Amino acid sequence: MSRVSQAQAEENRRRVVDTASRLFREQGTQVSVADLMKAAGLTHGAFYKQFASKEELVDEATAHAFAELAQRYAVELQQYDGQRDTAQRALIDAYLSVQHRDGAADGCPVAALAVDVARGGEDREARRVYTEGVVDFAAFLSSAGDEDGGEGGDGIARLCTLFGALVLSRATKGSPLSEEILTAAHAALTEAR
Repeated sequence: MSRVSQAQAEENRRRVVDTASRLFREQGTQVSVADLMKAAGLTHGAFYKQFASKEELVDEATAHAFAELAQRYAVELQQYDGQRDTAQRALIDAYLSVQHRDGAADGCPVAALAVDVARGGEDREARRVYTEGVVDFAAFLSSAGDEDGGEGGDGIARLCTLFGALVLSRATKGSPLSEEILTAAHAALTEAR
C-alpha cells in the first residue's frame, strides 16, 4: 500500500474540514464520522489519521465556518468601497433571503451551530471561536463609529434580529409564515436606517 504524500494529507484534511463545516451547518454536529468521511470521498479509517477526535474536527469546522463568514463581510465592504451602510444592507438582503433560509450548508454559522455549540461545553475551542465570531459579526453590523457592537451598540440587536428571523423561518419553512418572518425582519432592519 502506498503512503499518502504530505501535500495529499493536507488536502484531505482541508477537504474533511470543509465538508464537516457544511454538513454540521446543514445537519448538526451529530453527523457520524462514517457519513462525514463518505461525503468527503475518503475512508472512515482516514479520519483517525487526520484528527485525534470528532471534537477536534468540530472545533476546526466551526473555525472554518466563521472564517468564511468573516470573508463574506470583508468582501461586502470591499465591493462597496468601504461604504459600511451599503455593505450592511447587501448582507442583510442576502441573509434574510429564501436562498439563505434554504441553503444552511453554505449559510451563517451563527444560526446553524448555536445549539450544537451551546451543548458542547464551555471549555471547548468551538465555543471560543463561536463567541469571537458573534462579536466580530455584531461589530460589522454596528452603526459606523460603533465598531465594537457591544455595550450600547446596535450590532448585537441587529445580529439577534437576523439570527432569530433565520432560525424561525427555517423552522416554519413550507408555510406562508416563513417568508413573512424574513420580510418583517428585513423591514425592521432596513426601514429604520
